[in-house]
Parts: sequence; C-alpha cells; structure tokens
Amino acid sequence: MSGDRREKGLAMMATLFGPPSGAGNPMPMPLQRYTTEHLFGDVWQQDDLSLQERSLATCTMLIALNRPEEMRVHFTGAKNIGIEREKLVGVIAHAAHYAGWPNSMAALRALNDVWPE
Repeated sequence: MSGDRREKGLAMMATLFGPPSGAGNPMPMPLQRYTTEHLFGDVWQQDDLSLQERSLATCTMLIALNRPEEMRVHFTGAKNIGIEREKLVGVIAHAAHYAGWPNSMAALRALNDVWPE
C-alpha cells in the first residue's frame, strides 16, 4: 500500500510542480515520506474536491497563514494545472478582507515572483 501511495504522490507532485529539481531545502526522510505518501499520495487524491479546487483551497490557506515560500510553490502548481492568474488574484483580493491586507500584499508579491503580470 505504501508503495502505491508513494507512486501516486510522486505523480501528483510532478503534475503540480514539474519534475524534481533537487533544489531547495532537503527534508528529513520521515517528513519526505509523509509529504509524498500521505499528503500528495492520499490527501490530494481524494474525490471530494477537484484538483483545481484543492489547489485554490491550499493557496487560500497559505495566504491566510502568510506563508510566502509555500505560496510560491503552490501558485506555481496552480499555474501548472491550468488555474488562471486572474482567479489567484481574485482569491488574494478576497482573502484581504478575511485574512488581512498584509497577508494579501505578501501573496501578491509571491504571485508576481512566480507569475509576473
């Protein structure tokens, strides 16, 4: 079962983020396994939301939590699966009213870093 979830997780990560580049901060092995097998091999595989809905929900939560590094990763993933830039801008503008203006301004900077206008 774990091997199947690993393969599904790796495939989902490739769909969202492209082939692994080897760049970035390496994660300890247990965290790599949880991320690949559980998060992307199980949670991101559920049928309750479409891939685009799950991506937008993730981006929205990262905006609310003000996590610019992770926003950059997931904004890139949203772009890679066909979410329009305007939808992300709309989510950022909507989040400003619930999560705060500074969080949305950080999100706009992160979006412009990975997907300039």
